[in-house]
This record gives sequence, structure tokens and C-alpha cells, in this order.
Amino acid sequence: MYGKKVKLRFIFLALILASVILTVFLVLQSLKENVVYFQSPSEIKSLIELNKKKIRVGGMVKEQSIFIDSDKVNFVITDFKNEINIVYTGAVPNLFAEGKGVVAEGFLKDKNYFTATKILAKHDENYMPPEVKEALGDK
Repeated sequence: MYGKKVKLRFIFLALILASVILTVFLVLQSLKENVVYFQSPSEIKSLIELNKKKIRVGGMVKEQSIFIDSDKVNFVITDFKNEINIVYTGAVPNLFAEGKGVVAEGFLKDKNYFTATKILAKHDENYMPPEVKEALGDK
């Protein structure tokens, strides 16, 4: 009923559509595996089952909770409802301080203890690197 050109055009368009769908699916699957959102201490406390995957815990560093012993840092992250103890080995970022926002990436030991492999200090939108602040002050 349809001509040869119409059939070829239909097959060509179907192949392009299938390719686009496959590409979008693969990209979304890749992102799903690599995107890591942070969880608050309250979300961790409400977990039914502990996950052995790498996760991020975010919140505020509790006042007077930072204890540094050579290269090991112990501190508490709070969301002002629940708290979780963090153990980290290594150098912490310059913006890391009590009462400031932080995200720790690592593994849960249990619902109260977290071993961090990376610490990310958060800053507000008014942050300005010291070099830029100094340069602006000179002018």
C-alpha cells in the first residue's frame, strides 16, 4: 500500500527514535549511579536498614564537638533534632568550623557513627575568597 520511500523513511525515523531513547536511558542510568545526595542525621536515624554504600551526611557542626588528635578529627553533625558522630582522618577544609555547615562523605558504621573519607565545608552566597577580598580592598 505504501511506497518503498515511505517505508524506508519510517524505518529510518524509527531507528533514530530508538537511538535517542536508548541514549537518554543510558545517561539517566549513569547519573543515577553516580549522583550522591546528602542525608541529615534525622534521615539516618529513621533508616530501617543500614546501607554499606558510600553516602553523604550533611548538617551543622555542633558547637564544642570538634576534637583533633594528630591527623584524626572527631566531630558531631547535627540538624538540631538528631546528631551523628563523625570520624575523619586527614586535613579538613579551611571553612570547617563549629556552627558551620558541612557535608561528610563516607560510610555508616551504625546509626550513630560515620566514618568520613571526604569533608566538604559549605559556605553562604556571600563567600568571597581572601585573595579577591584583598584585591578589592586595595582599590
